[in-house]
Amino acid sequence: MQIRALCLSLLLALVALPAAAHPGYVGSGFLHPLTGLDHMLAMTGVGMWAALLAARKPSAAFLLPAAFTVMMAAGAAAGFAGMKLPIAEAGILASVFLLGGLVLVAVRVPAPMAMGVVASFAIFHGYVHALEAPTANAGAYMLGFLCATLMLISVGLVLGWAVRRLVGDLGLRALGGLVLAGGAYILVTQ
Repeated sequence: MQIRALCLSLLLALVALPAAAHPGYVGSGFLHPLTGLDHMLAMTGVGMWAALLAARKPSAAFLLPAAFTVMMAAGAAAGFAGMKLPIAEAGILASVFLLGGLVLVAVRVPAPMAMGVVASFAIFHGYVHALEAPTANAGAYMLGFLCATLMLISVGLVLGWAVRRLVGDLGLRALGGLVLAGGAYILVTQ
């Protein structure tokens, strides 16, 4: 039931996206997280970790994505306001490694602690999205990247649930290893 509700929410968000689109704003915001491997890995990693935690605490499937998205919006607001966050790129890369590692090692912590972890990294992602935004209509751009973020987290969550159900924790942990490998690839190619 939860997967069906999550998929329906995602579908409705994607269907509504073109209605709100103005060229270069919502669309470019939506594409931004999809064009960076670091963003894609971190956001799917949030979903995978949420799937791992949701096995014992089902509300984690909603709490972690919510925490990440809210704090990502806060980080973007800081970036749009002109605040400086000099370690943002390092924070993004660290998020890939940490999230991959948390899934690989199957770290299970209480949901509030997990929310704090993903929220702290979300600030960096939102900040960088804001720095790379077009100069006009920041709200529409933000709406676009928040929708894409929820989509990527949902992909990680559904993938995590499916693999865990089919193969068990070992399969989900292997996905964490793939996120870590992706982080290593980014580090080597930058």
